[in-house]
Amino acid sequence: MSKIKKLSGSFRYTQWDPCLIVSQIVAMQFLLYLTLCLLIAVMQDLTGSTRTLDHIFQYHEIHVRDLEGRSVIIAFGINAVIGAFLLWNVVGRTKLCLDFSCTFHGLHLLACWIYNGTFPTTFSWWTLNIACAAVTCVMGEFLCIRSELQAIPLVGMGSKVDL
Repeated sequence: MSKIKKLSGSFRYTQWDPCLIVSQIVAMQFLLYLTLCLLIAVMQDLTGSTRTLDHIFQYHEIHVRDLEGRSVIIAFGINAVIGAFLLWNVVGRTKLCLDFSCTFHGLHLLACWIYNGTFPTTFSWWTLNIACAAVTCVMGEFLCIRSELQAIPLVGMGSKVDL
């Protein structure tokens, strides 16, 4: 093998690791649902509505007709922003943000489908989830690329490197 082939490549560990990917998916699902539950609980306390899982999984609960529906929309929006910071901390790779964002919202679609017994058909549910997936992905990519583009410190290299 030539010396050039040995030196080419990237500084990141890029070998496919299914255990790492599955654990990151599980961590993201858990953390995003945890923050969503906490946000909806706070919103329900502020609006005086009863605590129920319907606000998370029932697609008919997402509407702008009353304060309760708007508070659910706000909770999902805040959770999308929190999801971007979670992507940055848990995944930390720009090119994986779209994958993890779509995985969370795809699994949420599946959970809503199972919970309701029917496929979500309301325009408001689809609009909210597509917007939240986009916000999570774009903000997560922005945060991750900022970290990836930081200069690599060369402290302690001494005179070995001629810059």
